[in-house]
Amino acid sequence: MEHWQIALFIMIGYLVIALIVGIWAGKGQDSSSLEEFAVAGGKLGLIVMWFLMGGAVFSAFSFLGAPGWAYEKGAPAFYIITYTAFAILPWYIIGPKISKIGRKYNLYTLSSFLKLRFQNKLLGVVVGLIALLASIQYLATQLTGMAHIFNIMTEGRIPFWLGALVSYGIVVIYVATGGLRAAAWSDVFQGLLMIIISWVVGLAIVHQLHGSVGTMFTNIASETPEFLQIGKEGSTMGKIPYTTTILVSVIGFLMWPHLFTKSYASGPRVIKKTVLVYPIFALFLVPLLLVGFAAKGIVDANAIESADQVLPFLITTVMNLPGWVYGLVGAGALAAAMSSADAITHNATLETTDGIIRALFKNISDKTALVIMRIGVFVIGGLAYIITIFGGQGLIVLLLGAYGAIVQFAPGVYSALYWRRATATGVVSGIIVGAILNFYYQLVASSTPFGIHAGIIGLIANVLIMIIVSLLTKPARNEEEDVYLRS
Repeated sequence: MEHWQIALFIMIGYLVIALIVGIWAGKGQDSSSLEEFAVAGGKLGLIVMWFLMGGAVFSAFSFLGAPGWAYEKGAPAFYIITYTAFAILPWYIIGPKISKIGRKYNLYTLSSFLKLRFQNKLLGVVVGLIALLASIQYLATQLTGMAHIFNIMTEGRIPFWLGALVSYGIVVIYVATGGLRAAAWSDVFQGLLMIIISWVVGLAIVHQLHGSVGTMFTNIASETPEFLQIGKEGSTMGKIPYTTTILVSVIGFLMWPHLFTKSYASGPRVIKKTVLVYPIFALFLVPLLLVGFAAKGIVDANAIESADQVLPFLITTVMNLPGWVYGLVGAGALAAAMSSADAITHNATLETTDGIIRALFKNISDKTALVIMRIGVFVIGGLAYIITIFGGQGLIVLLLGAYGAIVQFAPGVYSALYWRRATATGVVSGIIVGAILNFYYQLVASSTPFGIHAGIIGLIANVLIMIIVSLLTKPARNEEEDVYLRS
């Protein structure tokens, strides 16, 4: 058999196993329970939670985008390690509080969390809409990664559109049938696979191309020292863009609804333990970044369509490796993309239903809401697929763009828990202004002042507007306010 045939066989085998695991995880549970579909009954343990949260890091952006950024930009790619290690820390403090609040009021979304605290349906709609748009943008990174893998590992025989359709179709099926529990157990299987593959293949590439990690960096430092520097003359990124890129990622990490709502899926003790062991996932990104550095000076930029393709290009074209390695790399990359895609797809339909649908159509029963959520998985999946096929941005660009919108939730969340004077009008105004500025600098303006990330510009305006408007308006006192502040 040819290499591409072996790779295709292994990748299809992986997809079949992933589908079986996802469907199996949902069996034996109450399929008519909204709580089970949304938060797995709130009973996920430490190991499952660790892999579930880790799936947010090990995604298409890390398996393909991380090597791509290291290859294209050099030292700035290490921002990924920094934010992965530190972004989870605030969850140790706010996670248990959110968990207690969620259990008391039977919450399962970010939009319901803010809507209940500030007693404002418009806030729920705004959060639901922004979450939907950002989630679709994030999903596009995962589908793009899946499509690249199938296309390159089969030497172009599986077209871009078909690779994305087949792999993401598997995700949509098991999420729609099994909800969060299916996504969680699939992530355990996928997480183990991609961790092993990333280290074995990553180090193998470095040693075959350069002999050792030390030799590789010595060669780069002697030939292009600016490639290993940040903010110096000739480097690929200035200090301000680099710092604000980390900042928007750190602040925005827990504001992703599919991560925020994991507070409802477990208890305070499990959340705290997860925070303590979670940074270990950052170590698993190291070999993927090393792959990007290893390709510097070896892979011609004109030989690939985008930097995101550098890892599979090395495997299939530059190195002399057996076909089963092609398949393992393909399966690992698919696992990385799918482990994020399932959680994002699941939560996007929760936020849309809870934040938007429930506001437009009053008195929807839990049974009806569950049906809408299951249908929503297919609708949102279809939208993400269309954007992926007709879009053209790189994985890291798509990811950071989505972070710029999601980070706008942070002032509202923290004020809900710690600032009694915050008002619904202030929070809504801040989120809207921040989101508009973020999208303006992303989609309209040619650049941002001093290279500051668009999301940070929006966040600064968001905080100022929220504080000013809150002080000028009267807060609505309610029982929920005391519960939130004292939890």
